[in-house]
Amino acid sequence: MTGSQATGARATGPASLYADAVRVLESWRAPDAAQEGLRRDFLRHLEEHPADGLWRECAAGHVTASTAVLDASRSRVLLTLHAKVKAWLQLGGHCERGDATLADAALREAAEESGIDGLRLLPGPVQLDRHAVRCHPQGTWHLDVQYVAIAPAGARHAVSDESDDLAWFSVDGLPEQADDAVRSLVARAVSR
Repeated sequence: MTGSQATGARATGPASLYADAVRVLESWRAPDAAQEGLRRDFLRHLEEHPADGLWRECAAGHVTASTAVLDASRSRVLLTLHAKVKAWLQLGGHCERGDATLADAALREAAEESGIDGLRLLPGPVQLDRHAVRCHPQGTWHLDVQYVAIAPAGARHAVSDESDDLAWFSVDGLPEQADDAVRSLVARAVSR
């Protein structure tokens, strides 16, 4: 790891992504015991990996940020048919060193993957999710901090190169290829 990678993860001051991730997870009120267990696990991960726990390079796992994008009426959710996973998922992905906060990372990813300008992120995460991924040959974990954003009325989306497709679905009519984690996220997003 280079010096800039280590200092980027632990930069001093309130704007550092590491400090924000710890603050967000420490202050977030989990809605149930399972989510509380994940919250504690995510904090433990950051404590054990202070230099790289936010970055894709961390083979033990890394914090990611994603967003359930709802339309202005909150009756539809925008999902991506992920090019690698071949399942309908919320928008999101890896933190980048230019992100000042987890919310910034979630909003950046949602805007990049949707092509929608003017997304409005609701305050605080709505859910946490840990899932296995193949970022490393031996496999690893995404420790996903999940947010909700509202698209402006009449928003038009554009498929990015990370997606096979991008589509609006009724919050009550998600596609079969949406897993339980996506279904839970959409339900929590709508209840906000």
